Amino acid sequence: MHQDIAMSRRRVTIDDVAKLAGVSYQTVSRVINNQPHVSPATKQRVQEVIAETGYRPSPIARSLVTARTATIGLVVPDISNPFFSAIARGVEQVAYTHGYSVLLCNTGEDASRELEVLHTLDERYVDGVIVCGLREDDAPLQQALAHFRAAVMVNRRFADETVPAILVDDVLGGYLATQHLLQLGHTAIGFIAGPTTSYSGIKRLQGYEQALTEAGIERRDDWVHYCIPTVAGGEAAVHSLLANHPELSALFCYNDLIAVSALRACATVGRRIPEDLAVVGYDDIMLATLVSPPLTSCHVPRMELGNQAVSTLLNCINDEADRCGETVITPELVIRASTVGVDLAV
Repeated sequence: MHQDIAMSRRRVTIDDVAKLAGVSYQTVSRVINNQPHVSPATKQRVQEVIAETGYRPSPIARSLVTARTATIGLVVPDISNPFFSAIARGVEQVAYTHGYSVLLCNTGEDASRELEVLHTLDERYVDGVIVCGLREDDAPLQQALAHFRAAVMVNRRFADETVPAILVDDVLGGYLATQHLLQLGHTAIGFIAGPTTSYSGIKRLQGYEQALTEAGIERRDDWVHYCIPTVAGGEAAVHSLLANHPELSALFCYNDLIAVSALRACATVGRRIPEDLAVVGYDDIMLATLVSPPLTSCHVPRMELGNQAVSTLLNCINDEADRCGETVITPELVIRASTVGVDLAV
C-alpha cells in the first residue's frame, strides 16, 4: 500500500515511516534502536511500514543519536602485499558480522603519509582505528592515535602499552628460521631485514642474532641488509649482498616477497636453490607454495591477526577494558624445498 513512496526516486525518511504508521518519529526511532516504551502492536506496525517502504536509517542521523558511525579505519603500509590483504579480509570479516564498515587506507610504504591518513580518519569520525606495521616514530604516532575513541596496533607496540597490540612472536620466528639453517650446516647466513623502522624486522633480527649466538657464530653487520619489503626492493638488496659476500650459503628474508626476489636474483647469476643458497622467507603467503622451488617460510595466521585486531577494537569501543589486552600469536616454520631440496610441507 506504500509503493508510491518505495518506488519514488527520493530516499524514504523517518518522517515518512512515522506518517504512514500513524506514530511520532520518536517512536520510529525507538523501534529502530530497539528501545523500550513501545507496545508490541505499535512496534509491529512500524516494522511492517519499514519493510514495505524499504526504509533504511541514515547513518549520519543515527550517529548523531548514538555518537557512533559504525565505521572503523584500517591503515596498512602496502595493500598489494598479500600479508596485509589477508589481514584486511580478517578485519572485514568480523567487522561485518558486528554491523561495522571498514575504511581501508594504504600508505604505500611511505611513512610520511601515515599521520596524514590518521588525521583523515579522525575527521571521518570513525569509531576506532587499526594500524598495521606502521613505520612512524612512537611519539607522533602515539599522539595521533590518542585522538580516537579506540585504537589497536598490529605488529607493533608502545613501550607503555597504552594502545592494545596484536603481535606475532617475531623473535621466535627469526630464531626458528635461523636455527633451521644452522641445523642444515650453514654458518654463513645473511639476513635481508626489511625497513630499518619496522618493529617486526627489529624483532626478527633479534631472533636471528640469538640463534647465531647460541651456535657460537659471531653476528656480522655486513651480512645484514635493509630494504623496502617488496620484490623490486628485495631483488636489489639480494644482488648487492651476494655480490659483496659470495661466501654466504643461506639467506633469511624479512618476508616472502623478498624471498621470492632472492630466487629471481639467484636465477640471474646462476646460483642454484638450495644447493648454492638456501632461502627462508616469512609470513607463508600463498605465493610461497607457487614459486619454484617452494619456499621454506615462517607461517603467520594472517586472517587470525585481522580477526583478533577487530575483536579487540570492538571490545575497546564498547568500553570492555578487561578484554582489550595484548595478544601474541606464535609463528610456525614450514619447511619446503628452498632449504632442503625436498618439499616437506604437509
